[in-house]
Amino acid sequence: MTTTPPNALLRGGPVHLADEERTQHVTEEQSYLKLLMGNAYEHFRATQETVTWRGSTLRVFDWERRTYVAE
Repeated sequence: MTTTPPNALLRGGPVHLADEERTQHVTEEQSYLKLLMGNAYEHFRATQETVTWRGSTLRVFDWERRTYVAE
């Protein structure tokens, strides 16, 4: 199994978002990320910022809002 290294850091949002979930892989053109967490989606939007994490440059995505899954 091949794992793709993270290239995005999720900032803000729910405190219960584990540290290992705060790093994600996104495509170069992706400017929006929507994560399913339980019965809700956490929405993150790309910023112009980058950070260095474990020797890699990650794009920073800021938390924007939460929406709930329709039942």
